[in-house]
Amino acid sequence: MVPIQYYLLLSAAVFCIGVFGILTRRNALLFLMSVELLLNAANINLVAFSKFHGNLTGQTFSLFTLALAAAEVAVGIGIILVLYRNFGDVDVTKATTMRW
Repeated sequence: MVPIQYYLLLSAAVFCIGVFGILTRRNALLFLMSVELLLNAANINLVAFSKFHGNLTGQTFSLFTLALAAAEVAVGIGIILVLYRNFGDVDVTKATTMRW
């Protein structure tokens, strides 16, 4: 049996990669992928603690998080398509006219 610390270290590494991607990337697609990494890090934690405590609550919440991630990707891809159509690029810093 794998100790829970390994899962937590994996989750922290995935979370740090996601935060690094959000803070350093300007491409909207890479930004969206980094958010997915953050959500997957949370899922790893939920499933690990669920297994550690022997109940299915964490896995149930993980399924909800996966559904939320799928909805987030659908909305995000729509925003990226509009961004590309209007500006010809997916650089999020060029979309300054979309602000209020």
